[in-house]
Order: sequence, then C-alpha cells, then structure tokens
Amino acid sequence: MSFRKEFVVEPGSRCRLDAIDPAYTGKHGSEEAAQDAIAGDLARLAKLQFRLYAENRRSLLIVLQAPDAGGKDGTVRHVFGALNPQGASVHAFKVPTAEEAAHDFLWRIHAATPGRGQIAIFNRSHYEDVLVPRVHHTLPKETIVKRYDRINEFEKNLTQAGTVILKFYLHISPDEQLRRFEQRLEDPHKQWKISDADYAERAYWDDYRKAFEDAFEQTSTKRAPWFVIPANHKWFRNLAVARIVTDALDELDMKFPEPSVDIEEMRAKYHAAAAKG
Repeated sequence: MSFRKEFVVEPGSRCRLDAIDPAYTGKHGSEEAAQDAIAGDLARLAKLQFRLYAENRRSLLIVLQAPDAGGKDGTVRHVFGALNPQGASVHAFKVPTAEEAAHDFLWRIHAATPGRGQIAIFNRSHYEDVLVPRVHHTLPKETIVKRYDRINEFEKNLTQAGTVILKFYLHISPDEQLRRFEQRLEDPHKQWKISDADYAERAYWDDYRKAFEDAFEQTSTKRAPWFVIPANHKWFRNLAVARIVTDALDELDMKFPEPSVDIEEMRAKYHAAAAKG
C-alpha cells in the first residue's frame, strides 16, 4: 500500500487521532534502513520540481500543521530543503498583524499561494484561524463552521486554477512533545524556540485533537486531501512526506515545453561560433 492511501483522511470520514500510533514506521525498521529510500525520494523531488518549473502550467501548495514541536520546521529543512529556492517559498503564519486582522481571515493566505511553476510550503496556515478560535472559544461555533466552507471554496478555487494541494498533519504523542521540549531546553542553539505558551497550550491537548479531527472531517477532500503522518520518528516523517509529494507530482505527467527556437539553427550558430574560437 502506498503512503498516500495509508495516511490519507478519506473525504467525509472521521479520523481518530488517538487510534493512530504516532511511533508507527511500517516495514521500515530503522533510520539507517530507510536512508537510501529517503535520498532517492529527495533526488526525485528535485527533478520533479524542475519539470514543474519548466512546464509552468501548474503549482504545488504544501500545508504543514502539527502540535508545538511537531516537526514542521524539520520537515521544511530536511524534505523541502531539496528544492531549488528559485521555484519554492516558505511562509510561516503566526498571530495576525493588525493589518491582517483588519481583513478577512484568508486575505493574508491568498497572497502567499504559489504561482504557475512554483511550490509554496505553509508552516502553519489558514487552518490556524479555525483551530485556535475553536480551542480558546474566541469565535462563535457558527462562525467556525462557516470558515470551513470558506476554506473549501478557497481550496477549490486554487485547484481549478491548477494548484495541487497536499495537507499534512504531523502526528506526535504528548510524551514525544515533552521530550522535544526537554531537548530544546538543553540545546543552546534551540533554547530560543521555547516559550511559556508551549507549556500553556499542552493543557489543551485533547481540545486541539478534537479541533483537528473536526477540521479533517470538514476539509479533507479529493482535490485537497489531509494526510496524518506518524511523526514521533523524524526520519519516518521525512520519508512519508517526501514519498507522498513525489508520487503526487509524478501523477501529473508533466512535460517539458517545446523549444521556442529552431534547434538545428542554434546548433549551426554554435558550431560557427566555436570554429571562430
């Protein structure tokens, strides 16, 4: 079974996160055993990006969501670091600025979506504007339900314009999150990432779980599916995300465009220039 089929949230289905093992690695026994597969997928990803860029007809939007310390930054670095920055961008959506908050909640998102030939990675996304208000009760329930509809229409509009959308939830356990917090405390190069909010939000773990499950049920569609990736093991997370992305790009059967000049004429010019030295 492919990772796409194994980890997808089927449209309309109810995903139970507490029934999914975040330490799952399937048939891959260790990081060492998976290294060749990961390297192969990253090389394939780079080649497919080049084809996407050259074809200049479609684009790719990657959405990354996870609990704090869930591995969004690591996924950007270890998976999407294989991309040519000329054709890729990363956008981190934090608390809206005053200007952003003065507009509708999708205003700041639309400006960051990828143009033709481009790949955009969202480190957090428009889903923050349904998850956080749901957990902290800052918006009425009916407003959040309407936002699901807005999101579905927004993503439908993007896909009809030629954007492939893949949405990943990086699934870790509460114990793994706490272990990663400890690592940050002990590593001087990561201490800057720790905040009081990290520990405060742990009190809402079950509330966020239910909020994510509702979001998956309402917004996982065939055109913009959600994938729940077991992410306690970072190497397996990288393997699964890279494989799903490359398989999706492969399915596009992208073609290089025809040359805009007469190749034989260009060859003749080249040989004439080379003969002159």
